[in-house]
Amino acid sequence: MSACENDDKTLREWTSRVVMRETAKDIVSYMSQNGEIRAKLTAPVMIRTNGDTLSVEFPRSLHCDFYNDSTRQLETWLDARYGMYYENLNKVYLRDSVVVITVKGDTLRAPDLWWDQSKSMFYTDKYALYKGPGKNIYGGKGLEASQDLKRITFKETTGNLKVSDNGMPQ
Repeated sequence: MSACENDDKTLREWTSRVVMRETAKDIVSYMSQNGEIRAKLTAPVMIRTNGDTLSVEFPRSLHCDFYNDSTRQLETWLDARYGMYYENLNKVYLRDSVVVITVKGDTLRAPDLWWDQSKSMFYTDKYALYKGPGKNIYGGKGLEASQDLKRITFKETTGNLKVSDNGMPQ
């Protein structure tokens, strides 16, 4: 019978978790789906972590321009002070003064927001404020919205909305 012995330090080095981190500055990145450019992301700092979950962190703000599928023209842009992209999930968590604005001027503000890249949807379970021409809607328990803000479903809403004589929103 034979055996070998390793000291504790050597065993810890062999079995310790290694998390790979890459840091980059002045980021400009283009995102595409099916060969079509869908978005342009700019950020002052990006930290990519290769651990249990592949993630990309934007700790000092980010700006993203979203383009229309068919015309490839700018339709919406987004700003946040912090973002975390989870590569395996194709989702981005945004927090700290999140603002989404359409080219028509419709504006969505929230303290935090998720963007599902696969579905081109925003969602949150926190309060959110939506402003547009003749609209000022507050979602007290969150919302789900298409990336272009054409379809929005609020949870526990309050607010002002202009309606025509027949009772339909203008």
